[in-house]
Amino acid sequence: MKKISVLLCLLCLASPAHAAAPEEVLSNWYTVLLNLVRHTATYSPPVAARSFAYFGIAAFEATASGNTKLHTLAGQLNGLKTLPMREAGKTYDEAVVLNAALDAAIHDFFSNTGPTGQHVMAVQSSAMKARVASGLSRDVIQRSERFGVTLEKAILEWSKSDGGAVITNLGFPEHYSVSKEPGHWVPTNQYQLQQHPLLPNWGKNRPFAMPNAAACSLPPPPSFSEDPQSEFFKQAREVYDTRNALTAEQTIIARFWSDDPGLSWTPPGHWVGIVLDLMQQRHLDAAKASEALARVGIAIADGFIGCWHEKYHYDFIRPVTFIKKNIDKSWDTLLITPPFPEYPSGHSSATGAATEALTAVFGDHFEFDDTTHERDGLGVRHFISFKQAAEEAGISRLYGGIHFRAAIVQGLQQGACIGRYAAALKMQQ
Repeated sequence: MKKISVLLCLLCLASPAHAAAPEEVLSNWYTVLLNLVRHTATYSPPVAARSFAYFGIAAFEATASGNTKLHTLAGQLNGLKTLPMREAGKTYDEAVVLNAALDAAIHDFFSNTGPTGQHVMAVQSSAMKARVASGLSRDVIQRSERFGVTLEKAILEWSKSDGGAVITNLGFPEHYSVSKEPGHWVPTNQYQLQQHPLLPNWGKNRPFAMPNAAACSLPPPPSFSEDPQSEFFKQAREVYDTRNALTAEQTIIARFWSDDPGLSWTPPGHWVGIVLDLMQQRHLDAAKASEALARVGIAIADGFIGCWHEKYHYDFIRPVTFIKKNIDKSWDTLLITPPFPEYPSGHSSATGAATEALTAVFGDHFEFDDTTHERDGLGVRHFISFKQAAEEAGISRLYGGIHFRAAIVQGLQQGACIGRYAAALKMQQ
């Protein structure tokens, strides 16, 4: 995957020598999507996850509408009752339908991106319209484009009522009462914007596949205590000791899964990138690829809703706050502590959900290489299953110094619970 500036040059040089297949349409638009997530300021991990869900649903429904072996998600996802259908007996082109839907989706969901992003979308739109239309009759092109756009607009209208459509002040509330009770979250840096926590109402959003945000609720974290013999203090000490004795491998793991907003595709984008790699490595067709992208998008989006529901219910203190006060005032984390409550770990909830979704598509014990940060000098990581990757992503937050073990263990369990709802969706006839 390439940065937006490089991607723009490649799109300008794209040759319309042959008509684009649906698989190419998917790959090209998702490449733009990942880079827009990285370079659009409002796209924190929960917001990014939401966009991946809707984009994946649009891709799948565009594909399923012309494939009798696939089953629509309408009637299965919360609030999505019906979707437009193709006219019987009329000819449509699959690549044109898919391209029109994704073109419309990316413009709708990234209408607030900056000038460079807007230019990239315009260049991609022009290039792909020419590519997919090559050799087709005008009536087939117009009919296919019209249906793809109509389908996307129906999905967009559905999205507007989920609670997450409007992001103001980058997701930080202008007014928020930070608790003064011991053991509760307090700001962990001096940035004025981050003196209030990120997206405190995200856990109230409408989920996609799970019945409600509390469907996979968690037991409380260990009780806050300054007693060195308490379970909480022992977990704080574990974070402190682990950070101070990190091995080279543990440091790489922490950085590999860090996926900081603005510097990467974010944690949900990391998993979407894995699917795109598998799409190329395993030569997945559009039906298989769109199913995987929709399932993982839905699972991770629900993962963040469920996680945020618990985060703001428990409002738990971050390790750096406790350790600096009670163990070592000069101590610091390897990774930047995110500006919101600690329990459970968002990485763990999201990756646990992704594991269930992708296992439903590819099966247990599916080996793969994760090349997400190869260009960043962090190498390629090999996993024997999605579960192994999720467990590594979870423990990376302990290595980074930003989560207690309980948040990781419980987050993975919550994610698995949430992901099973996405895995249970009927997407094949």
